[in-house]
Amino acid sequence: MTTQGNVVAAQHKFATKSEQDLIVSVQNGDKQAYNILYSQYIGQVYGLCYRLTGEKTLAEDATQEVFIQVWRKINNYKGESKFSTWLHTVTSNVTISYIRKQKGWLQKMFNIEDSVAMYEETESSSDTVDLESYVVRLPERARIVFVLHAIEGYRHEEIATMTGMAVGSSKSQFHRAKQLLQEWMSHE
Repeated sequence: MTTQGNVVAAQHKFATKSEQDLIVSVQNGDKQAYNILYSQYIGQVYGLCYRLTGEKTLAEDATQEVFIQVWRKINNYKGESKFSTWLHTVTSNVTISYIRKQKGWLQKMFNIEDSVAMYEETESSSDTVDLESYVVRLPERARIVFVLHAIEGYRHEEIATMTGMAVGSSKSQFHRAKQLLQEWMSHE
């Protein structure tokens, strides 16, 4: 780990040498290195996309869009944080934008009660509660806020900026999501 005065060089603190080398190779246009990076992070990216979209096909498409953007914007990563943190932010932003484009964001905002997933029965082969199966049933806005706040740890102010909704709306959607989840889980 190198230091300059009292400042620790962030790239050495946040990434292993092999990850640094891999990212530098991708930044230099190495497609093999990009394939390795893709293989390492595809599961995490798809998982977040699925939790945000609530639909398998949308999550798959959003995941593809994320990795297209990663290839295009990899030079924006400066090593000031963990690569996984940077990728998480890219994934959240790209997925929310993707949802807006694919599903008619304004139409969904006013028809959130019509979410088909909300009425689907959960598939559970055991007595344990599968939170994810309930989360995907949430209406879209409530699901996005719940995932970003409760699961991914974003503050309501950050969610409001990412989604274009008011902070109060974010808090309201989170409260609504919690109520629905509690109601559904109490019936199990």
